[in-house]
Amino acid sequence: MDFDSLSKEQQIMVAMRKTLANIIKDTTPEPGMIHPLSKDTVEDIKACFVLIAARERELMEGMGIENTARPHFTDEPQKADVVKFHKP
Repeated sequence: MDFDSLSKEQQIMVAMRKTLANIIKDTTPEPGMIHPLSKDTVEDIKACFVLIAARERELMEGMGIENTARPHFTDEPQKADVVKFHKP
């Protein structure tokens, strides 16, 4: 599903999630340095991510689409579908 085919609310959710993620990337300090955001602000950002994810899940369910996408590590073994072939 591409961005243009999403509803306006879904587009807002995607934009908010990406913007918050970029804020985190841009403000994350080098190891050993003090974080520029307060602990309360970090917790508020986490709460926003939870709310965005919940609303995105509700919207997908409302459209009858099951969201099976989950984050995974690149070295994580992928499940394979086994297909049996029968001799003719």
